[in-house]
Amino acid sequence: MITRHLADEAETRRFGEDVALALRPGDCLALVGDLGAGKSTFARSVIRTIAGDPALEVPSPTFTLVQDYELSLPIAHFDLYRIADPDELDELGLDEMLARGACLVEWPERAAGRLPAGSVTLTLMHAGAGRNLTIDGTGPAMDRIARTLELRDFLRRHGLEAATRRPLGGDASARGYNYVDLASGETRILMDSPRAKPGPILREGKYYQQLAHIAEDVVPFVAISGYLRRQGFRAPDVLAADLDQGILLLEDLGTGSILDAGGAPIEGRYADVARTLALLHAAPLEENLPVPDSLVHAVPPFDRAAMQIEVSLLTDWFLPWKTGGGARAEDATEFTAIWDDLIDTIADGEQHLLLRDVHSPNIIWQSAPDLSDRVGLLDFQDAMIGPTAYDVASLVQDARVTIPGDMGERLLDVYLDARRDDHSFDAERFRRDYAIMAAQRNCKLLGIWVRLNQRDGKPGYMRHMPRTLAYLDAATAHPVLAPLRDWLVRTGILGSESDR
Repeated sequence: MITRHLADEAETRRFGEDVALALRPGDCLALVGDLGAGKSTFARSVIRTIAGDPALEVPSPTFTLVQDYELSLPIAHFDLYRIADPDELDELGLDEMLARGACLVEWPERAAGRLPAGSVTLTLMHAGAGRNLTIDGTGPAMDRIARTLELRDFLRRHGLEAATRRPLGGDASARGYNYVDLASGETRILMDSPRAKPGPILREGKYYQQLAHIAEDVVPFVAISGYLRRQGFRAPDVLAADLDQGILLLEDLGTGSILDAGGAPIEGRYADVARTLALLHAAPLEENLPVPDSLVHAVPPFDRAAMQIEVSLLTDWFLPWKTGGGARAEDATEFTAIWDDLIDTIADGEQHLLLRDVHSPNIIWQSAPDLSDRVGLLDFQDAMIGPTAYDVASLVQDARVTIPGDMGERLLDVYLDARRDDHSFDAERFRRDYAIMAAQRNCKLLGIWVRLNQRDGKPGYMRHMPRTLAYLDAATAHPVLAPLRDWLVRTGILGSESDR
């Protein structure tokens, strides 16, 4: 149970904003309180926040019994005061709405226990000029509401109690982001990244995050951001942090994209990112990065264990999905052996800091005279030290956007041209490593798309599957990848030359 005092109507509206950001399909909030206790104020704030429209007309459902809103999260506002029998809930469509969205239910006591398990009850009671709030429930919705209130408490501790929060979105991980609008008109970014929970033990007594060196808290983000900024790159400044709770207040780098309004790549902007990567890979490398509170982040290596656990996603998730059964043991063993040889091959290649996901969602582009001001870098908490070709491959074969093959070749040439004056740089060896890293990344992505769909309930990522297969096909055309290509053809993942 959580209790709060809401001093006035403005705090009640802010509470509605906070809860709106925590809601997911299937959530049901039961609103309890006398007339005038603030139930409607809260409900309007929730609906307007989800709509992104603070002026949205939100009529009371007192006479209609239910008002539906087809928003990014569909939501229904019920008022059960006038129902005569709980069975009327079937006619009102409560279950249908919960199957695709969230519900706010005033006078829930009239439902006579018909609300779903996992509902959260919010009780509002008059208390002077304000109201006292009690939140009661169990399950995921209650956990998310508790977390969103922790985020508000974080803002309060940093003097931003009255700031407005609105949706920004998340990513394929458990991280979430909000815009924070200040009274001055400035905007900040609130990063919500709770400490990762250990997964099942896979190999060597370690779980996936440990084997793949995935960040389990926000310390790496703070460390890498500091390094990038010290080297003159545009990364968000960390303005406030709670490292234990995994909450960061970040500089807002803006919204400019390297894609056009239709979602197509803008080649000149991608070229700017390629030049930025060339500068990064020529910058002094720091392996132990300072973090506030006298901490140090040791940047992990993109080593054999990390590469192998990533590509194993193909045999663990993609291949069973494609064939309708598990991967044959001999196929998985051969796949691992092929990658062991490829990892040995790149051992003599260039090593530097890898940001790991240098593609369109993680780049902010702004018009500016200087390259360092044009390209903003995001989402680098999983950075490692490994083959520099990896980040170039993640850009040139953007996982979210189709980069035509001829454009990809030109972007690769932009990077190579930018490294031309570096006499220690071997362009041919880099092209070899680029092909291997592109293949490694796309093998991983094929498994990730299926895992996101089957385990995490995020089917939207499956739309990237054809692009990823096409990228893998292109990467494995390099002679060094002939054994991998033969394996991919034999297992039916790629077509043979005669099918092309």
